[in-house]
Amino acid sequence: MSTATIAQVRAWEALDSRGRPTVACRVDLAGGGIGVARVPSGASTGSHEALELRDGGSRYAGAGVRTAINAVEKYLAPATHGLPATDAAAVDRAIDQVWQQRGADQIGANATLAVSLAAVLAAADAERIPLARMLRPEGPLPLPMPMVNIVSGGAHAAGAIDLQDFLVIPEGAQTFAEAIEWVSRIRAAARTVAEQRGFPQAHLVADEGGLGLPLGSNRAALDLLCEAVEASGLELGGQVRFAIDAAASEFQTSRGYHLATEDRTLSAEELVAMYAGWIRRYPIRSIEDPLGEDDWAGWQLATRELASRVDLVGDDLFVTQAERLRRGVTSRCGSSILIKVNQNGLVTRTQEVLGIAKGAGYRTVVSARSGETEDSWVADLAVGWDAGQLKVGSTHRSERTAKWNRVLELEATEETVLRHPWSRAEEHRQPAEGGRPPAEEQEQS
Repeated sequence: MSTATIAQVRAWEALDSRGRPTVACRVDLAGGGIGVARVPSGASTGSHEALELRDGGSRYAGAGVRTAINAVEKYLAPATHGLPATDAAAVDRAIDQVWQQRGADQIGANATLAVSLAAVLAAADAERIPLARMLRPEGPLPLPMPMVNIVSGGAHAAGAIDLQDFLVIPEGAQTFAEAIEWVSRIRAAARTVAEQRGFPQAHLVADEGGLGLPLGSNRAALDLLCEAVEASGLELGGQVRFAIDAAASEFQTSRGYHLATEDRTLSAEELVAMYAGWIRRYPIRSIEDPLGEDDWAGWQLATRELASRVDLVGDDLFVTQAERLRRGVTSRCGSSILIKVNQNGLVTRTQEVLGIAKGAGYRTVVSARSGETEDSWVADLAVGWDAGQLKVGSTHRSERTAKWNRVLELEATEETVLRHPWSRAEEHRQPAEGGRPPAEEQEQS
């Protein structure tokens, strides 16, 4: 038996960052390589993403994963035994064959991903190189531009505001270390500004480490970001720009898009007009899930109206599935995709989706989930796949900093270059107006 072949696969229940169980898996290779992976889980989940397998019943309020663990040990371990871990495609084909034969009710995406990830990690361990370097063996490792959560709402912060995340992108940074220092400074300034405004909640953190503040309106989060960037001493619109994760499926109703914080319901046209107003007033670089996951007409409208000025990122729309991405490309919906391996269930198939997106001219953002663990492999995937951007939460909570710290480690120990996805040739994509809005505009809705 080759030293790189899979000799043993074991699984168990572990806890994610929200105290919920998730599948953990260890793959041992014949020659001694070991890979351990713990699968993340989302709070704001798209209905079309690959389904997790949960136990139901009384344990963990029905969220236990013993059924998925049994699937790993009973079905996936025998199917992958003896396969070369260095051939990730072969391993994933074997996993997928079991998945197709048994169905989602017996083989969940949390089971398949646990084995798929642990196998590639074991392969890297056997070669004694970082996973990022195994995926990209030649040249400098391309470090992703971080997209960092500062203010949270929606499913990440118990609906403190309607839109899910307001983030900053340190575009002017020349190294990853400088980028993280900048966003850490902004996160600290945001807390101070919030405290000065009388928000005691500024001492707390949301699921992904951002500030979960009942600001009274969604636009107020952008104003808070403006103040935080200015207080940090950084240049708004030059060194730092904003990103928004609207997660619009979470506030879409049969009557339209209901903004509970502001007690109003908007049509898709009105919602797009709201975003357009924000883009004119604030240095916004990208908006994720601006419309609902099945509002294809709304996405087409948003793409026609907004895509020349900002990236429109599909998360719930595409759910890291090739067929939905292809439909989006054909229908002219969006201009960027969020890549989440647990939405797909297999490492190599996720990479294929990223490749389709790049081939279509879409920008790519590798992302963590709201329910994360101390694992840092998502950072290696973002680097090894040259995703261009990485979104894993804020600079608070150790399951978030583990990912940032992994990129910092790669920068310190490998030959690297920081990606700047928006080149000078693409400056026409930037908003016509940058910086903080005039005082009279801040008073308008």
